[in-house]
Amino acid sequence: MNNAQSFSPTVSLGVPVRNGEKFLQITLDSIAAQTYQDYEVIISDNGSTDGTAAICNRYAASDSRVRYIRAEENNGAAWNFCNVAKAARGKYFKWLAHDDPIQPEYLERCVAVLESRPEVVLCFTDQVDIDEHGNQLPSKYHSHIPRDKRAVSPRPSERFRKMVKLDYRCEEVFGLIRTEVLMKTKLIEAYTDSDRTLLVELCLYGPFHMVPEILFLHRIHKASSTEVFEDWQERAVWFDPKMAGKASFPFWRQFREYFLFIFRIPMPIRDRLMCLFWLSYWLYSFKRFLAHELVKNLRTPVVKSALEKA
Repeated sequence: MNNAQSFSPTVSLGVPVRNGEKFLQITLDSIAAQTYQDYEVIISDNGSTDGTAAICNRYAASDSRVRYIRAEENNGAAWNFCNVAKAARGKYFKWLAHDDPIQPEYLERCVAVLESRPEVVLCFTDQVDIDEHGNQLPSKYHSHIPRDKRAVSPRPSERFRKMVKLDYRCEEVFGLIRTEVLMKTKLIEAYTDSDRTLLVELCLYGPFHMVPEILFLHRIHKASSTEVFEDWQERAVWFDPKMAGKASFPFWRQFREYFLFIFRIPMPIRDRLMCLFWLSYWLYSFKRFLAHELVKNLRTPVVKSALEKA
């Protein structure tokens, strides 16, 4: 760690990593190439056993804006994501997966939106999926509501209605977020799909905005968490290794959190009532899914073998 404590950047970039030597340098180089340079980088190494530490130390030594934090053991992805967020000093914060590079104009475009539109709490850009060699992949996921239409309404209940759906990926969580708002949330918690829960919480504070340029490159490869942990029970161990061998009820947990958000986050009474209506509809719509989760957990709790993949 070699930053002056007085340094107060506009943007904080948090890079949680574990055994990321293959792609980490590419991602850090994409940060260095940004047209917007008022930033800090916080790298949190979650007990890597490969060459990740050497790469991190090299970048921290060459750029005073880079801070490197290392844990000696794997504490789970949730801990690592929270670790970088809590260390942020910038007005705006962005998580950046170690294998997802960004185009040079990413920060410039997103900062401009947040500076000019104080009601927007999260700004992200259009994206494409890429493979391990950087080649574009066809998208495997198609939401009924385009990502640039989901959380744009001035009404919190309308944003809630669209964001509680399960038919979209959660890459918006890698957008640029107002740090003050993010710190009001529970961040990423130690259960599967908690990134979606965070997005729902954030959208109740204000709308999102998508910059219509492809400036985010989401890499999909055989070591990606979504590829390694295809089952949501196994993904629980990726979020928190202590979940190995234990039952996990992530979607029941989501329901509980959504209910609490509605009463904790300030909003007009009409919107509060509408959020309760949409939450009831969510519970009704996914009743079979929630029942399946309950039965599956009771019959086959998270397998211990998942810990070997984490």
